[in-house]
Amino acid sequence: MKTRSVRKEDMENGTYPRQWWIVDGEGMALGRLATQIADYLRGKHKPIYTPHVDTGDFVVVVNAEKIALTGNKMQDKIYYHHTGYPGGMKSARAGELLAKKPTELVYKAVKGMMPKNALNRSSIHKLKVYAGSEHPHAAQKPQPFPLKG
Repeated sequence: MKTRSVRKEDMENGTYPRQWWIVDGEGMALGRLATQIADYLRGKHKPIYTPHVDTGDFVVVVNAEKIALTGNKMQDKIYYHHTGYPGGMKSARAGELLAKKPTELVYKAVKGMMPKNALNRSSIHKLKVYAGSEHPHAAQKPQPFPLKG
């Protein structure tokens, strides 16, 4: 028996079509949700998973503003970014970031769960995050995300 390996061309020409999944983030724990989303973006849930090919699906997250953080993370967890200018280190607490940019909070959590390589830097673009319950991807007919645990 030969082991078949998926090629980049197989994913691009539609031999293995990508699915669209939708997740309602209301009341979900951020970290637990981010790990499952990262697996679906990489394609680890599929039997055709190949580490060197992007076999992942699209994931749409709605209600990002209603996501939950456990413990004291709202006050204690700090996110840093640099503006690129000297002395430009900025910080924001998780609660502040959730109030200002709830989509960034989910995006950063999922990106942190992805491996740090070129393939997964490009596969993070399949993640679509929206603060409210409306999204423009109804034409793709996203299926409900099968949450584990």
